[in-house]
Amino acid sequence: MNDQIFKTPIEYLKGVGPQRAEVLKKEVSIFTYGDLMHYYPFRYIDRTQFYKIKDANPDLPYIQILVRLKSFEVIGEKRAKRLIASALDDTGEIELIWFQGINWVQKNLKLNQVYIIFGKVTYFNGKAQMAHPEMELFNKATKNNGNLTLQPVYSSTEKLKQHGLDSKGLQRVIANLLDVCLNDVSEVLPSYLIHQYKLNTGAVAIQNIHFPTDNLSLKKAQNTLKFEELFFIQFKMLRSKLLRTRKFKGNLFENVGDKFNYFYQNLLPFQLTNAQKRVIKEIRLDTQKGIQMNRLVQGDVGSGKTVVALMTMLLAIDNGFQACLMAPTEILATQHYHSIKALLLDDFVSVKLLTGSTKKKERRIIAEELESGKLSILIGTHALIEDPVVFKNLGLAVIDEQHRFGVEQRAKLWKKNVIPPHILVMTATPIPRTLAMTLYGDLDVSVIDELPAGRKPIETLHMYENQRLRMFGFMKQEIAKGRQVYVVYPLIQESAKLDLKNLMDGVEVMSREFPLPDYRISIVHGQLNAADKEFEMQRFVKGETQIMVATTVIEVGVNVPNASVMIIENAERFGLSQLHQLRGRVGRGAEQSYCILMSSHKLSKEGKIRLETMVKTNDGFEIAEIDLQLRGPGNIEGKQQSGIMDLKIADLTHDQKILQEARKSIVKIFEEDPELQQPEHAILKTFVTKAENGIALNKIS
Repeated sequence: MNDQIFKTPIEYLKGVGPQRAEVLKKEVSIFTYGDLMHYYPFRYIDRTQFYKIKDANPDLPYIQILVRLKSFEVIGEKRAKRLIASALDDTGEIELIWFQGINWVQKNLKLNQVYIIFGKVTYFNGKAQMAHPEMELFNKATKNNGNLTLQPVYSSTEKLKQHGLDSKGLQRVIANLLDVCLNDVSEVLPSYLIHQYKLNTGAVAIQNIHFPTDNLSLKKAQNTLKFEELFFIQFKMLRSKLLRTRKFKGNLFENVGDKFNYFYQNLLPFQLTNAQKRVIKEIRLDTQKGIQMNRLVQGDVGSGKTVVALMTMLLAIDNGFQACLMAPTEILATQHYHSIKALLLDDFVSVKLLTGSTKKKERRIIAEELESGKLSILIGTHALIEDPVVFKNLGLAVIDEQHRFGVEQRAKLWKKNVIPPHILVMTATPIPRTLAMTLYGDLDVSVIDELPAGRKPIETLHMYENQRLRMFGFMKQEIAKGRQVYVVYPLIQESAKLDLKNLMDGVEVMSREFPLPDYRISIVHGQLNAADKEFEMQRFVKGETQIMVATTVIEVGVNVPNASVMIIENAERFGLSQLHQLRGRVGRGAEQSYCILMSSHKLSKEGKIRLETMVKTNDGFEIAEIDLQLRGPGNIEGKQQSGIMDLKIADLTHDQKILQEARKSIVKIFEEDPELQQPEHAILKTFVTKAENGIALNKIS
């Protein structure tokens, strides 16, 4: 076996060369033999069966028919010139038509011969037609019975096509590749797993994913490659978790002390839900083990994650440590700061805010108090991970909406203490179980699946443009009750490409409909500087304005219990999880709250499903599952994390069972053989050695 062959630059493959190699690199990131081998077809054309003319219909994909050529003629002139042939079988007649390459096709056609024709059937004036069919002479004597296989179809681009690398061209160079190096494909899984899950060996899987003989061999190849892909994603994560629990000692939070108890008994303004109590208990157990905690707390909007985070911080302080909370935006960091300050007495615990807007003088004070240990809790943005920020004894780092931070940014927090701090990650984006296993496989997961007592479910309505006056009337009713309203737009300024309501138009309409002095409006969008944004937000928070017209900048970080109505303009343009996040800005007080989804009558099928889902349920996890089905895993982890989601063949929407089986097998391996010493795990040990030596963890490199 020669693994090195897969690192060969692609230009050396027969049929590629320097020019095609350049296009392959730029267009589809294929640099080596290994990259091309894993460039899988996205669908297959079924050549395994023949159809009769009478059974052919436009709903079928490309099909093949056995026909006898009856006649052909060229009609029209110049640009209108076309070649029309008539062919038949024992059930009917079909017209074959060519608009290009007419002379060459005409020269090669043979009357009264039997052909295999292959293409897409349409009907014109009640007559079956096939344009530009593939044609092959059928000869029973020489067993030339056509290409009875599943033909691979590869994704191509205009530039690739210009260089002869359409699907057929790619098919040819991949066939050349397999001729050269199929025998060098190494096994990557222990043989007992291949046997247990009835998988192909590596070489057979690669052969059958590109050139399957039938549907059965294709299915088995797909299952094998999906299992491999999901296995190694989980393997890396679970091994990382195993190493962390051994390598990284954790600070012991042994005492539940005065701060925690006093806050719980005297300052907490409401009863904790059972879900909050359960999660705090899980955190308590984690922080008593002497190993670093890495826990994800998932909770729907308004489920009380901030209180859980605060009580964990107080636990750290009771044990002589400092704590920090890092949020992705200034708005969210500021919101957390105000929320936590409101829950604590002024002199109870020292809390400070550090963001890009913090003045130099204040930064100096924070730095001094942090290093001396006088400052207990620091809340901020990524400013927290900058080098000048030095803690005396950081014991806990809370990261909110962690998918907005890159791995490197989070790792910098670890280095803020000799013994890495415990890590508590919070997200209000409900994540389906399969995605959580893939994205957060190295974290322990807690779910706050209960809303605080007294919260009423938000009523969601879908209204069309012609119901706008009714919507305005409803806003006025709620404002008359002393409530406040959010109005969210997708764009700041009008876009030539998208016919959307934009924020500036919206402000104008709102100002006419809700004039001074009876009504006041706050305006917030991403192009405002931090100070102006904060000023407008605070006017709304204090109740000085009744309406906040905003872009999605308010998706996270605004908590106004008195706001009872969320109006989302062009709601069909938003993703489900974003709609759910926006809706979560209301419903934070005891009053009944409402979310109104405004849309045009022109809705795509997906847009309609999204809006119907929002009207039907408030359950974030149900919404997340539907969102995953509608748009696939997509970029749910944000750009910094996208590498883990660059799946070549697996699909987290449909391959949940394979993912679970792969994970189960890895958990068993690490329970029984954590050092991978057993002979059957030598193959995995090699994989780990490559990783530790800095070699890219490509299965066949």
